[in-house]
Amino acid sequence: MKIHEYQARQLLADAGVPVPNGQMVQSVDDAVSAAIQLFEAGATLLVVKAQVHAGGRGKAGFVKLVKSVEEAREAAQFMLSNRMVSVQTGAEGLEVNRLLVADGVDIDKEYYLALTVDRARNTNTLIASSEGGVEIEAVAESNPDAIHKVPLDPIRGLEAYQARELAFKLGFVGKQINQVVGIMLKLAKLFLNTDASLVEINPLIVTPSTEEHPDGQVLAIDAKFNFDDNALFRHKNISSLFDPSEENPAELRATEHGLSYVALDGNIGCLVNGAGLAMSTMDIIKLHGGEPANFLDVGGSASEEAVTEAFNIILSDDRVQGVLVNIFGGIMQCDKIARAIVSAAKTVGFKVPLVVRLEGTNVADARSILEEAKGDIPTMQTATDLGDAAQKVCAAVAVPA
Repeated sequence: MKIHEYQARQLLADAGVPVPNGQMVQSVDDAVSAAIQLFEAGATLLVVKAQVHAGGRGKAGFVKLVKSVEEAREAAQFMLSNRMVSVQTGAEGLEVNRLLVADGVDIDKEYYLALTVDRARNTNTLIASSEGGVEIEAVAESNPDAIHKVPLDPIRGLEAYQARELAFKLGFVGKQINQVVGIMLKLAKLFLNTDASLVEINPLIVTPSTEEHPDGQVLAIDAKFNFDDNALFRHKNISSLFDPSEENPAELRATEHGLSYVALDGNIGCLVNGAGLAMSTMDIIKLHGGEPANFLDVGGSASEEAVTEAFNIILSDDRVQGVLVNIFGGIMQCDKIARAIVSAAKTVGFKVPLVVRLEGTNVADARSILEEAKGDIPTMQTATDLGDAAQKVCAAVAVPA
């Protein structure tokens, strides 16, 4: 699960990590009110940022620095009345419903700081770089030596000496050292306590020297959190932060029925049981020149109603020009899938080619059910194996040989 930046900032602030003051708003009038409050509190520069689950906001014009209430109004008006299009959104862009209006800060130096799960090492890992404010993938490609990784002990977590050594490697000096060490330790604790899969601060910044802070202040001015969905039952406060408007409606619908669904860009819908078989099915469609429209795993114990809903979800995608059903019945019984196909044909109809490959438990009964239903499902073909099924569905949607 992902959350918005304003929510991530609040989690950081609650954990004692210093962040600039800010407010989430959902209208132009509220943005103006927030700007007035922040300017009256002493701010001389504000930042208005779109709150969407996508990167590239700055380049898309959805992060703006403003020096007056009127500029804040104009920025809010623009962001709330235009879709944000960036390299991560696709050409259709994203609707912006929330903004963060926050204190702007002078920046002397930017850093990158994150915690994630290193599956190669089987441990949580702290990742840091002195090259912040840019995509970490770009740093990894252009200057991999600038990225430092610290594996965390599964019992002790991040230890103070590790944080201090890393702070020196990153080039922090003077009173900056204790500040950033404190941030690292708090971030590591927050990562563990919330069952996060990713916590990222980019950038972590140092402000210019002032009389009050001769070594500057270390602040988190942007933050990103991802959480392990399987652990959300332990964190009601975290799960309440979920924003369904940022998710694909079909994927939400699938989740409600216990289905694993991910929308893709192709035109061949896939209904499969088992994640590995689903991946193989998509691969063989690609091998024959086709493009999968989705990943959909009905699992091993889905009900007939859930499988019928799976068909509804697939066929609700206007891009789908054909459907491939590939079931290897172990726990999942083939006759249940066959009855669901017949049920879906009655409720939503199959106006696109349907290719069905069934094997395993109760497959003879399933084939009999489908044979009897052929007159009601004229677009249906059966296949002898997965290769045959992929060839038939790709031919049916006119994929060039």
